[in-house]
Amino acid sequence: MECAQRAGHSIAVLHKVYAKVLDQRREHANSRIDAALREWNEPE
Repeated sequence: MECAQRAGHSIAVLHKVYAKVLDQRREHANSRIDAALREWNEPE
């Protein structure tokens, strides 16, 4: 709600416009976490 207010949008607009961006960032972050875990678990 705070983000929507600061951007001058309603919550509905925030979800409609920005939700896909947030999903993409989540996917990117999860990919990086997975890569780090694979590297951590590789035998030396």
